[in-house]
Amino acid sequence: MSRALRILLAAQIHLAAILLLGSVMSISAAENAPLARGTAITDPDFLRKLDQSDALSISRLLQPERNADVPLTSDQLFASLPQLKAIPPAIDAEFDRYIAQHKAASPSETIGVGEGFDVQLFDRANLKAADTRFVLAGIVNRMDRAYVSEEQCGEIRLIYRLARFDTNADGSKSATRLPMTFNLVMKARDARQTDASGKPVTCAEVARRWLDNGDWQGLIGSRTTPYDAMIDRIETNIQISIAPKSALHDFRSDYLLKVFKYDAATKIFEESTLENQIDRDRILADDALRRDFKAWLLTPANLREFDRGTVLIPEQYLAKGAVAPTPAGLDASTMQPEFGLMQGEGRGEGRSDPVFTDNDVVGALKQAAARGITMENIRSVAGFQRRLNDVTCSGCHQTRGIGGFHFPGVDWLTDKASNSTIVPASPHFVGDQLRRRDILTAFAAGKRPDFSRGFASRPQTRGSRELAGTEYQDGWGAHCSLQNEGSGTPDKSFTSWTCAKGLTCQAAAAPSRIGMCFIKTR
Repeated sequence: MSRALRILLAAQIHLAAILLLGSVMSISAAENAPLARGTAITDPDFLRKLDQSDALSISRLLQPERNADVPLTSDQLFASLPQLKAIPPAIDAEFDRYIAQHKAASPSETIGVGEGFDVQLFDRANLKAADTRFVLAGIVNRMDRAYVSEEQCGEIRLIYRLARFDTNADGSKSATRLPMTFNLVMKARDARQTDASGKPVTCAEVARRWLDNGDWQGLIGSRTTPYDAMIDRIETNIQISIAPKSALHDFRSDYLLKVFKYDAATKIFEESTLENQIDRDRILADDALRRDFKAWLLTPANLREFDRGTVLIPEQYLAKGAVAPTPAGLDASTMQPEFGLMQGEGRGEGRSDPVFTDNDVVGALKQAAARGITMENIRSVAGFQRRLNDVTCSGCHQTRGIGGFHFPGVDWLTDKASNSTIVPASPHFVGDQLRRRDILTAFAAGKRPDFSRGFASRPQTRGSRELAGTEYQDGWGAHCSLQNEGSGTPDKSFTSWTCAKGLTCQAAAAPSRIGMCFIKTR
């Protein structure tokens, strides 16, 4: 095992282990505050006040007429809010499926809740407990997703973290964060809302309020009936299991991702497909679906949006749940969601022929170029392969995440949280703030934003030098491009993935296209 790989695996294992305990140790949260200005609310003291006021609790936003001034505990939340009734059974079904699959694949390993098992499951009893509840961990402006629906100007995400509150022997209370987030996604704008002059609130006005740290709270949730007009969906992320290092395998942690779309007619959050979560196994097993998916994605117009990161893959090709294993590494492996779709992957493992051959991709790129379409990211087969991964929910969560989370949030439940050496989000999240702020600025100026994004491994800086020399772009630990073996030239999709002065790109595994920036030792 190379030195770089040992460093990488040690870092990933360390982060995942710390996350399980409820906090992530890293650089000061204050260092990331300027990057998130106008795009996210991460200040622990402010979040504590919002949570304690109950103004932005899950129950208040879903049922504003509720006559109560304290947040609901988990047992009350799912029992008293009929909108959520489909969520627990859907999660239970995913757990049952996961357990059955594990027993079939690894019959010699035990699986269950508690340290006595080889694979230790998340305790679902926490979702029905009187001593747990979801606390507000962060608020994230995602107007950069307005390309999905221009009418709603993108999204605002209220991210809650499950926490357990214990009573100590002396009667005091202590809190422990649990590895689950509950993301309530709201539309960024209610078309019926008006400003002080009585005119409809525009996307530009919404963006300006966020950038100016103005009255953005007044834009979250409908103030008039129907109160559910701004509700879009719920996204859950649960660390479904951890498997400590053993003689059979390295440390592994799996994360279950689910989405529940709000149905305004039934007023229920219904189980839904995950956006762009390619259902690999179903596509590989169905020849007709395989042909249709390939033809759809390689169409020049769709390939262009795929390159820009703004593609919306039709539901017939998508899955209703995903498990993201970590650490997954930097190169193609069975842990990655697209594995087996590309030529050369999965040989000798009983897999069917790939969906995309190298010639398919090269031909599609040539056809797009002939039509005057310029690719921003995908300029090679390797670039196409990488986008297949990071366009999915699980593939993105595996890339520069903290375990399987991109936003675990600052743990404001601890004493003096604002002075702690903790960060609210992953390197991927922090590195993407420049792009998101650029889009907000364009909205505020009344311009049409550029919604494109780069690969999840490397932030799209848009000409800014704020990230130069940092772990997010080209500093120590940043992802970088290795020269193609034997050719002496970098892959065209990753030519800008270089390291800052004094660092070199070193392989984490062999063979490898992507490495990490480390200090040159020889």
